[in-house]
Amino acid sequence: MNCPASRYVVIGVTGAGKSTLAKRLARKLDLTFIELDALHWEKNWQEAPDEVFCRRVDAATRASRWVADGNYHIVRHLLWQRAEVAVWLDYAFPLVFWRLFTRTVRRAMRQQELWNGNRETFWWHLKLWSDESLFRWLFKTYWRRKREYSRLLCQPEYAHLRVIHLRTPNQAEAWLSSLSRECESGSTFAL
Repeated sequence: MNCPASRYVVIGVTGAGKSTLAKRLARKLDLTFIELDALHWEKNWQEAPDEVFCRRVDAATRASRWVADGNYHIVRHLLWQRAEVAVWLDYAFPLVFWRLFTRTVRRAMRQQELWNGNRETFWWHLKLWSDESLFRWLFKTYWRRKREYSRLLCQPEYAHLRVIHLRTPNQAEAWLSSLSRECESGSTFAL
């Protein structure tokens, strides 16, 4: 496919569906999928040292065609400078909470391996006082991220990014569906 963009970054709060959308986008446009969590997490839920994580992301984003998912601020300068399009999943809090809840239950029940042998347990996330809880993380970051992305995406160093600001899953589906037409006609998707 001859598409107007070949490097995308999908951003949004935890549980919004960044990885799911990024994987679908990668399949649709034949792009390499870069899962930042897989580059960040070592075995036994150990975080990769910052310099190792940055090297991994640097190497992965040197490719000409990719889509990356995630919000790691330490590699934002690499991702956002190299990306052509930022896809912002800016969904309502109840929807994101529900998605995070169902994903967490599913992963825990299936004992789904995530990255480097790591598996989530539902108990971690019920401990809302703990940094291990993704629910706590969502409550802590949801409103901050909304303000932060609005501000960051307006900064001059990111002026080259075409921003696709999606506020509902229906908008995301419409945008994803429009990509084949966009690729054929060269038109752009507008909300």
